[in-house]
Amino acid sequence: MDAIAAAPRTILLGTCCLLYFVVYPIIVYFHDAKGLRKFPNMHPLSGISSIPFMIVAHGGARSTYLSQLHKKHAVIRTGPNTLSYADTRAIRDIYGHSTKCTKDALYALAAGSHFHLADVINKPDHARKRKVLSSAYALKNLEGWEHKVADTTARLIAHFDKCCTAPMSQERRIPDPADLKVDYRAWTNFFTIDAIADIGLSEKFGLLDAGHDRVIGRRTNGTTYQCNFRDCLDQTGRKQSLLIWPYEWYPLINKIANVIPFYGRMGKFATDWDGIPLELAHRRLERYRAGEQLDDFFQALMEDKNGKPNNLEWGEIVAEISIMMNAGSATTAIAMANVMYQLLKNPKVMKILVNELDAALGDDDDDDEPSQTVVVPYDRVKHLPYLRACLDESLRLAPPNTQSLSRETPPGGTDIMGDYVAGGVTVGISALVAHRIESVFPQADQFIPERWLGEEGKNLQPYFLAFSTGARGCIGRNISYLEQTVLLASVLRRYEFALPHPQWEIQRLETMNWLLGEMPVKVWKRKRPRI
Repeated sequence: MDAIAAAPRTILLGTCCLLYFVVYPIIVYFHDAKGLRKFPNMHPLSGISSIPFMIVAHGGARSTYLSQLHKKHAVIRTGPNTLSYADTRAIRDIYGHSTKCTKDALYALAAGSHFHLADVINKPDHARKRKVLSSAYALKNLEGWEHKVADTTARLIAHFDKCCTAPMSQERRIPDPADLKVDYRAWTNFFTIDAIADIGLSEKFGLLDAGHDRVIGRRTNGTTYQCNFRDCLDQTGRKQSLLIWPYEWYPLINKIANVIPFYGRMGKFATDWDGIPLELAHRRLERYRAGEQLDDFFQALMEDKNGKPNNLEWGEIVAEISIMMNAGSATTAIAMANVMYQLLKNPKVMKILVNELDAALGDDDDDDEPSQTVVVPYDRVKHLPYLRACLDESLRLAPPNTQSLSRETPPGGTDIMGDYVAGGVTVGISALVAHRIESVFPQADQFIPERWLGEEGKNLQPYFLAFSTGARGCIGRNISYLEQTVLLASVLRRYEFALPHPQWEIQRLETMNWLLGEMPVKVWKRKRPRI
């Protein structure tokens, strides 16, 4: 009898689900109140459901997939309320300083109890936050913190010195597997985590000394635990990248997914990640209350340059530390590994760059000196054109953050590329897609640093989205360039590297960032020609 009584309820529930998840979206699609049916669909069902985009996301290469589709269409409808663009005219309309578009609901869904600078949607609130943080990220401050980057670089070099093998002969192009002693991807990530922790919090993590990324997290009840920094950060972004696209359903989908082992494991990492910035903020606050006046990002969060308290809420402080440790470590590490990978795959480019470094630095140091004395000063190399061109070309070819930086059109709608788009529509351009536009970047799939030199290079800057653009451009780009420049110049000055074999390819997985797999290399001391 109970089964019979339950049957009508089951039928009713099933009917409601059918109406809400299938019939209603179809009605909305054909009603087309926002006029989006005129745009070509990514998939025949994209105008009705976000499921096709979620399936593409699970393949780990959604922006690469979109890039291929955009060769035929400048605008593609990727979801019921989402448009993807691949035209340089749209960059100004969507991200320019005068745009009426705002960050969309994705940022609110991914935020914690408080917004940080990168995910805050409200424009006045963003202006307030940027004013507080701009002094901390100012270039003059960063160059004052160069000694922290130099110390981190010296510790990485000390490890590489221990891993050096005999030079590879000119005839041999494939190193002995036993000589592949360094995972360049992992160690550059240890570098960026150590560097940003010191710059931001005067925290000596010591990952380069320990050779692993085990750190301490804090629960809200005050207890602590150990976890792996990179796993927590990477898997948090991965889960979001797979499930977040139907914005209105994401809170429910996210909870349901936690009972599925594949997603539940990622959810556990996300919970562990939340405790890392909480523990770091707790430790740094204790030092601040003890009267330590430290030259770091946290000090700028607490007080302005005149010593006046900023009176930020505790949740806001933790949120800013979270994004600093996130963006300040992950994307720069990916960029560091990418540029070395591209240089090793393009030996002619490597030779030009090394010659530029040798000409600029002369015989000032000795390759047999200890690691502490061979860190290249930023001031000596920051203006080298070919070095900067290599960094920018690597960021163009493989931007660490490939996702479309989504924006929402204003309530009254707006014109994008001269075409009216109704209000409340998510629009965006993936950096990977923008950087593959052949009319702007000829031979877009090739690593050609020369494109960034001279006036031609200056003319390309408006179309360079590795750090986003406009008023919401990445405030930490100067930190990234400082770290990338000093590290790359220092290691190329002292070492030579080799991949496992000339045809070797690095593995990539697109989450919220474009993650890299292991990058084993052979390292040996370089014998420099005397100038």
